[in-house]
Amino acid sequence: MTKDKNQDKGDSLKEVEVALSNTEQFLEKHLNLVFYIIGGIIIVILGYLGIQKFIVSPKNIEAQEQMFAAQNYFSIDSFEMAINGDGNALGFLDIIDNYGSTDAGNLAKYYTGISYLHIGDYNQAIKYLNKFKSDDMLVAPLAKSAIGDAYVELRDFKKAENAYLKAIEMSDNEFTVPTIKNKLALVYEELGEKDKAIEVYEQIMKDFSKSSEIQTVEKSLARLKQL
Repeated sequence: MTKDKNQDKGDSLKEVEVALSNTEQFLEKHLNLVFYIIGGIIIVILGYLGIQKFIVSPKNIEAQEQMFAAQNYFSIDSFEMAINGDGNALGFLDIIDNYGSTDAGNLAKYYTGISYLHIGDYNQAIKYLNKFKSDDMLVAPLAKSAIGDAYVELRDFKKAENAYLKAIEMSDNEFTVPTIKNKLALVYEELGEKDKAIEVYEQIMKDFSKSSEIQTVEKSLARLKQL
């Protein structure tokens, strides 16, 4: 039995030696190819890091500086100026055109969408808010909720419902969810889905009792239950 075990070990060692020998032969035969592959990988990595450091980062800083005036117009509700610029300073659309691939360019899409929402151009608002991408737990749901607001203004309540539901799924936080759920309940009222509206109002009452929306929600819930 011991002899068989020793023989098995010997056979295993021979197989390992053969495998190592084959690997060595392959490397010797294709050494240049291996070096080319490794070198290619290194070049790609260094190239990516170089682009990030010497091109993307400076361009993003430049975009942030150029966007300052548009953000200022946005803060004082001069949304037309914010979108199109004032003839000297760039507007958000210019930032998107010139720096669209940067973080600042992406943020400009959000500002543009919200600006169009304020001036009543709802289709343009939806267009730019859909282009905006973010993983931020507050900004991302707010952007999606704003799309819902635009659809409400267009009287497309089913699309508004879908936008609000997606916004709620993005983040279960106490800052955005109560407000968005309140909007969702109002949409259900517009759609004539009273039971769904009541359910959403009750969810807000239960889960976000300290929200600033509570008084409004209480009144809406009492009104619906009296109907």
